[in-house]
Amino acid sequence: MAADVAAPAGSEAARWKYIDTIRKTAGPYTDPDAISEMSLQMFSNFKILVIGAGGLGCEILKNLAMSKFKDIHVIDMDTIDISNLNRQFLFRSTDVGKYKAEVAARFVEQRVRGVSITAHNARIQDFDAAFYQQFQLVVCGLDSIEARRWINAMLVSIAEEAGDADGIKPLVDGGTEGFKGQARVILPTITSCIECQLDMHAPRAAVPLCTIASIPRQPEHCIEWAHVIAWDRDKPFAALDKDDPEHVTWLYHKALARANEFGISGVTYALTQGTIKNIIPAIASTNAIVAAACCNEAFKIATTAAPCLGFESNYMMYSGNDSIYTYTFKHEKKDDCPVCGNEARPLDVDPRLTLQDLLDSFATRPEAQLKRPSIRAESKTLYMQFPQGLEKQTRPNLEKTIVELGLENGQQVVVTDPAYPLEFNFFLKFTA
Repeated sequence: MAADVAAPAGSEAARWKYIDTIRKTAGPYTDPDAISEMSLQMFSNFKILVIGAGGLGCEILKNLAMSKFKDIHVIDMDTIDISNLNRQFLFRSTDVGKYKAEVAARFVEQRVRGVSITAHNARIQDFDAAFYQQFQLVVCGLDSIEARRWINAMLVSIAEEAGDADGIKPLVDGGTEGFKGQARVILPTITSCIECQLDMHAPRAAVPLCTIASIPRQPEHCIEWAHVIAWDRDKPFAALDKDDPEHVTWLYHKALARANEFGISGVTYALTQGTIKNIIPAIASTNAIVAAACCNEAFKIATTAAPCLGFESNYMMYSGNDSIYTYTFKHEKKDDCPVCGNEARPLDVDPRLTLQDLLDSFATRPEAQLKRPSIRAESKTLYMQFPQGLEKQTRPNLEKTIVELGLENGQQVVVTDPAYPLEFNFFLKFTA
């Protein structure tokens, strides 16, 4: 320790003195091997992936770099908007229109000597399993439940295929909503995963279609009209990609024209993007708190300096709405989880419902939240969204009831959605 204290100001030893003190001081839970010289050197080679370079992502990148992580990759396909500048502090007004990942990576590299940050201006779905296998840890700062579910399924599948400890890539996930937030640690195949916890994130209440179609009163109604009705009518692109600026711009112009027609103000590009992606406005200070919690967990996992969230408690909730309150709890792993479980999940259904009614319900069921579901039973395809020929062939089934389709109580069905790389196994549980 004396050598660290005596290190000249500005030297490498002085820069990391306090971090190294934490690393070299064994606590009651520290693995003795974690403070060996070999272990300390391994930490320098630790490869970490950050997903998202927005409000949380900017804080996470800064914290990781200043915690002595040297090899960081960041993925984000969004570009910088002027509305981001109040909380995404790595960006300046001159950066508007540039890729978030690229700008954030260069900013942190210039401020923290020795860190290397590789930017990927892409979607997480653009990479295969081999890409994710190179990392020891993944930290998410996403504003999308769909993206969280996708990376969760990918990391669980990597762990299952590897079948050993090297295949387990811990996932540290953070999220905020106003003055509230949460941080959690997922150990794929070992602890409760994001899909197990899906019912904690209830889907947004739908706006009645009649309001959208005929009597819009709010700017969000005009945006939903462009999203639901105008897009399906005009089909400007093969499929809607909510992360593609060209697609969002098309919806924005349609919504703006609709709003002008009804004398409604407030439709902006940012609101359009937020409405179709269900983005919830964030507060900079809440982002800082949650990002700090996530990065502390990443540091503990990488160094074993202290116990991380994971086994006993794996979920931390923060609330600043009424004073300040935090607590941790253990979210249990579910045997019928479609990602990490091995059992079919019960699907409560009235057999008098049509297949269309059943498919529509998947969007609002807290445990499903599927927007473009296809469904099949054993040796029978009930309805498929794609390809076009099969969709046309199975479309008549949508008007038939569950009973008319010959489905029985307890029968197993498989549901898929193009947004997720997995199958959802259910068994029908008739309610009438």
